[in-house]
Amino acid sequence: MAAVRSNPARDRAEALARELTELCSYRYALEARFLTLLREFDTDRCWERLGLHSCAHWLNLKCGIGLNAAREKIRVANALAGLPLIAKAFAEGRVSYSKVRAMTRVAAPENEEYLMMIAKHGTAHHVEKLVRLYRRECRLRAAQKEGPNSSRALHYHTDDDGMLVIEARLSPEQGALVLKALDAAVEQQPDVTAETRETISARRADALAEIAEGYLGSENVACNTADRHQVVVHVTAETLSTSIADDVTAETSHVEDGPGVTAEMSRRIACDASLVRLVKDQKGEPLSIGRKSRTIPPPMRRALIARDKGCRFPGCTHTRFVDGHHIEHWANGGETSLENLVLLCRHHHRLVHEGGFTCTRRFRGNVEFRDPEGVLLRNEPALRPVPRGEDPTAWLRHRFERLGIDDDTCVSQWYAGDRMDWDLAVFHLDDADRRRRENDLRV
Repeated sequence: MAAVRSNPARDRAEALARELTELCSYRYALEARFLTLLREFDTDRCWERLGLHSCAHWLNLKCGIGLNAAREKIRVANALAGLPLIAKAFAEGRVSYSKVRAMTRVAAPENEEYLMMIAKHGTAHHVEKLVRLYRRECRLRAAQKEGPNSSRALHYHTDDDGMLVIEARLSPEQGALVLKALDAAVEQQPDVTAETRETISARRADALAEIAEGYLGSENVACNTADRHQVVVHVTAETLSTSIADDVTAETSHVEDGPGVTAEMSRRIACDASLVRLVKDQKGEPLSIGRKSRTIPPPMRRALIARDKGCRFPGCTHTRFVDGHHIEHWANGGETSLENLVLLCRHHHRLVHEGGFTCTRRFRGNVEFRDPEGVLLRNEPALRPVPRGEDPTAWLRHRFERLGIDDDTCVSQWYAGDRMDWDLAVFHLDDADRRRRENDLRV
């Protein structure tokens, strides 16, 4: 009988695969423990001790988790409280966080067992696609019941090249109104010559901007101050005075809280706009401007926004609806100057005035915040690195030794040649939901 020839490359690949899948199971078990503690932490509102807006802000500050991911973890943690089958499999490292996250979007006691069957035999792709198709079915059913207007929405984001991308779903009458306004605005544009011909989509984009400008300039728009609807462009004095030929060497200008703009675009905007002189020191800090007054004048507010760029309270990410706070109160002799002002969102402004939190300016202009017990609030994560030379996975194996985790624990039983019948899968999931609704009606 011929001996089996050894293949070092194959053996190494298989060894790595075994270690990776085993570590994944440990990760899932650890993530399940993390979410269990997180649910308790959120339910008891422990994060309020630091004066934070939510548990997601605490995760962002202390654990380095982005706000969107943090909110999703909290949602999953709270959902698992009512899903014992999924929670048990997750705690034993048998299903991944990706599968659990998807299942908790639609899981209920009536369909939990079916979802676990799909998760056990299918991949994360199967689970996520099934949940997506089922949620689409639910949306279509809701639209038929509530009418098409219930799905209207508008989303926007800034693309990588600085362009604003808008996506909207409008009711038929809203859509007709918007299209009619766009067509009317396009017709009002100057005639396009062959040399300056623009596509119709580009002309509609210009028309949308003209509609927005006309709305903001109308007398029917209520606003307390002129600054509410200003578009602020930061530009140096040298940029405004530089010739077009020197555009390349001009310092880059930018829209406040937005993308950069060219020097020539800055000069065009400045042709019909108010200019505010803002002097900065060598570190880029705006210096004090305006008169001594309890009310913060608009030029000083612009300087304050340019310096703080949002709420300065540790862990807060709010950049809109912020107030200028006098560090030393006006009644105690505090001046209305940049040195005595700091931006705070409404929530933290209320905590500093009425919640027992304090705010002081320290050496070199640093602002310190303390909780009602006088403990300093720090603005950096509390993560600690693994000691050098220590195996970071040893404690995982020791902690979850009782689970008997191996390299096959989290691997799905899906056969690569099989195909999922998506219509049948959605039907079974919907059938479980139908039984739940029938039971609710009986009760």
